[in-house]
Amino acid sequence: MTSSSGLRSRRLARALRSAAAAAVVALGLAGCGAYGPSPSTSAPSPAPTPTPTPTPTVDPLAGLDLRQRVGQLFIVGTQIDAATPATMAAVTDRHAGGIFLHGRSQAGAAAVAALVGSFTSADADGIPLWVSTDQEGGEVQVLTGPGFDDIPYAIRQADLPDGQLRASATTWGQQLAAAGVTLNLAPVADIVTSEATRFDNPPIGALGRQYGYDEATVVAKAGAFADGMRASRVMPVFKHFPGLGHVTANTDTTADVVDTTVTADGPDVAVYRRLLLGGPAAVMVSSAIYQNIDPSAPAVFSPTVVGLARSLVGPDAMIVTDDLSAAQAVQAWSPADRAVLAVSAGVDVVLASTDPSVFAAMYDAVLAKAQADPAFAQRVDDAARHVLAAKAARP
Repeated sequence: MTSSSGLRSRRLARALRSAAAAAVVALGLAGCGAYGPSPSTSAPSPAPTPTPTPTPTVDPLAGLDLRQRVGQLFIVGTQIDAATPATMAAVTDRHAGGIFLHGRSQAGAAAVAALVGSFTSADADGIPLWVSTDQEGGEVQVLTGPGFDDIPYAIRQADLPDGQLRASATTWGQQLAAAGVTLNLAPVADIVTSEATRFDNPPIGALGRQYGYDEATVVAKAGAFADGMRASRVMPVFKHFPGLGHVTANTDTTADVVDTTVTADGPDVAVYRRLLLGGPAAVMVSSAIYQNIDPSAPAVFSPTVVGLARSLVGPDAMIVTDDLSAAQAVQAWSPADRAVLAVSAGVDVVLASTDPSVFAAMYDAVLAKAQADPAFAQRVDDAARHVLAAKAARP
């Protein structure tokens, strides 16, 4: 007997291959000419060119009900030392599309792989889970111990020639892949104002998470890191759009963090335009407020800011929120409202990385809104397609 998960898996595989298959068929037919002798003359004349039979396009959402589609819009955190029960329930009961390895672990790659395996074996939807973490280097490196190198701070990575950084990042990516990680929420693409004032920027500069202080340096070094991840089949995520290098407070610990520097046509945004030319990647949107772009709401809830990100990543790439579970920047909204507002703004994935207990309320709110509002249901479908396309495009 064929299992339902097996059928779903094959449907998804067919869907994700259909576009490529159609292109191959079209190219093959375009090169085929049919010529033969005419019965009335010795000169060759062209025979009618056969009409190509179009390859049917399979919707990647075919076979997924609304509950499964909504689930693809969430990545939920688990403690790194053991599977968090709420996160396991998110995967098994509410079809969460990914997990985030949260905290700090010195247990090494074998222990991480075993934890990841407990989640992937529990997933019955036949769709690969995103297995994500923060493996930037320096103070932001979740996974250490046997099988993982100690990764330098980004500002020290930037001292390396581009080729050497790319090679080192390839090794770091291979280590992640061996442990089952498929999505690294790195590298940081924020431009910090200056070396002299770096400690005035608590979330990035004060922690040495920046690759530099100008567009060209950040593009070169963050791009080299991302190339190494891709070479190891780990999808990179550039963050924190549209730039978190000029603020004077940390959105994780402070509400109403306002950026007064970044503009839609400035270098902080241009970094993303250039980095996204390098290959498959996702973009994380900040929860700060951007006075010069949309002062009315945190970026993750702003259709203007998220729309700007969409104009750079393209119509089908994946846009992720910064943490919406425990960050102080979003605590004025209920978990349910946070999820609905982010998806409505155009985000594809809601990250609940720190506190998985809020996920159920978030999921249920998005599901209820999609059941009641056809326009929002279409937005959910679009987001789910972006997630599935990103999973298929993982290098």
